[in-house]
Amino acid sequence: MAYKSILTVAAAPEGAGIAVDAGAKLALKGDAHLEALSIGVDRTQLGYSYIGAGAVMIQVAMERAEEEARANEKALKEALEAQGPDLRSSLDSVVAQLGAVGDLVAARARYSDLVVLSKPYGPAAGPEAEAVVEAAMFEGGAPVLIVPETGLASATPRRVVLAWNQSREALVAARRALPLLKTAEQVVITVVDPPVHGPERSDPGGMLCQLLVRHGVKAEVSVLAKTLPRVSDVLARQCQDLDAELLVMGAYGHSRFREAILGGATRNSLEATQVPVFLAH
Repeated sequence: MAYKSILTVAAAPEGAGIAVDAGAKLALKGDAHLEALSIGVDRTQLGYSYIGAGAVMIQVAMERAEEEARANEKALKEALEAQGPDLRSSLDSVVAQLGAVGDLVAARARYSDLVVLSKPYGPAAGPEAEAVVEAAMFEGGAPVLIVPETGLASATPRRVVLAWNQSREALVAARRALPLLKTAEQVVITVVDPPVHGPERSDPGGMLCQLLVRHGVKAEVSVLAKTLPRVSDVLARQCQDLDAELLVMGAYGHSRFREAILGGATRNSLEATQVPVFLAH
């Protein structure tokens, strides 16, 4: 399935241009439509109002959220206009309380083939940035492409690292990424410290490689030892060694609460990545 409906969301002007540029490259390559959504967030309320909350305070918070929405809309509009007349796109702007951001993004993501976002971590990123990513994947059921500051080099990445740990999430990510995998010159299925007594102990990644090859993917398997403290570090080094232009991985293999407290391969990869990361749950 090709990506025909692509969504990008901006909750801050920073990173909006990077996400639009990446989404536009994919849209132009696949003759798709790029939808941009600007969100102004009222962070004083969580989706409900407190009894006794002053009308003046609520009004000030809403005005501030509307100003943010306009600033985000301006950044998105400038980025879209810079792509040229061949891009089919649309732009909407909304204001929401912090607790309602997830529902708003999920409603749009459900009808998108792919959601393209800038990194949700960094000095300019607020709590709503991570909420947007999670809402798109969990409630929206859409794969998400996270684009770092360096941007997306090409709509057809030449070399791709596909993280594989035999999980449902990793398999979903591989299937959702097929349009990108099929155009790559090399897809390296990377297995880090496979379990000795696992179902794939004799041929780690072999069945996935067979599945992808039958789809025309130029896939191969690389089994690596966990020579660095974290799996995300091993994957990052693999991307660097192969000069990969994309990392594909399943997102949040265990509970998001534990992921937030302890980190995990998903969060660590997003925080430190220098290449775009394709995520699906």
